[in-house]
Amino acid sequence: MDGTYGDSTRSVKAVGIEAVPGSPVAPMPVPASTFHLSPDETEQLDSYGRTSNPSWRQLETALAELEGAAAALTFGSGMAAITSVLRVLAKPGSTLLVPADGYYQVRRYAAEYLAAQGVTVIEAHAAEMCEAASAADVVLAETPANPGLDVVDLHRLAMTCRRRGATLVVDNTTATPLGQQPLSLGADLVVASATKSLSGHSDLVAGYVAGSQPDLMAAVERDRLLAGPILGAFEAWLVLRSLGSAGLRFERQCQNARALAVMLRSHPAVVSVRYPGLPDDPAHELAAAQMKRFGGLVAVELADAGAVHALVEHSELLIASTSFGGIHTSVDRRARWGDPVPPGFARISAGIEDTDDLLGDVEAALSAAADS
Repeated sequence: MDGTYGDSTRSVKAVGIEAVPGSPVAPMPVPASTFHLSPDETEQLDSYGRTSNPSWRQLETALAELEGAAAALTFGSGMAAITSVLRVLAKPGSTLLVPADGYYQVRRYAAEYLAAQGVTVIEAHAAEMCEAASAADVVLAETPANPGLDVVDLHRLAMTCRRRGATLVVDNTTATPLGQQPLSLGADLVVASATKSLSGHSDLVAGYVAGSQPDLMAAVERDRLLAGPILGAFEAWLVLRSLGSAGLRFERQCQNARALAVMLRSHPAVVSVRYPGLPDDPAHELAAAQMKRFGGLVAVELADAGAVHALVEHSELLIASTSFGGIHTSVDRRARWGDPVPPGFARISAGIEDTDDLLGDVEAALSAAADS
């Protein structure tokens, strides 16, 4: 083999443990807050649970391998990972560029906390990100953007940042490392929520940072130590346990998302559909150039808020919930959270149901909602 494996093989290999006869095949959780200290008081790998944990390290090794990074650091949530990176990079007097069409909590953190510390915060939509980066010291890009699914040209953005000497951070949550490799396209750091597709079971909250610049990763690790936004050892084990099936799950989610997008686009009850995997989607050409898979999210606009609720109510398979990437197909009306979208805009996160069953259920639910 030349070392180039498929996604499921990569996922399984990433969680592999040392093949010692008599040792367990599955990773074991280490839910310890304290560890036995060396009597000679020499430095040791594990001493206290806020500093390090064997479960973290195993998960971090797996995440770094999947992201193509030299190292990764786990956090208690995706936002904990993002805010740690921003605390390290966005210093008073610097200019920070954040997505105007990305996750709204990032904009809130930048406006409510960083701006008050003397950081100049500017916003730009995905299509404007490369131009806006010419005025920034730190750039945080999210692609595909959540929830509208526009795509940022990461290679061009990385070149713009490099010419200016700016640091580029890419939120890889929607694409996952199985769909996109931002570090290979020039990003300095990757941040992501592992709550979503990587863990994939809607039962934990986790995040991580990945990168290959030792000084940068060391600074983020120091911030994690001092601020304490750590991931619990049991949650780290749950993420690691889930990673082995991430390739299979993500493949089905992407398959279902594309099939849903095709069906929804032709349905009379649907105003508009966005999915970067559709050949005529405005973001498709760019997405095809930098993404291996197009993700499990579909952005759809129905007539109004009532139509979104009726879709879920008449469905046997859809659930109404926020977040995404779980095994169940979910619908989230984003205007309820303050996203600048129409009242009938919904983000659909495709699950792992059989594709024909899901399509039949959604089509029947739309028809029943229209008749009610």
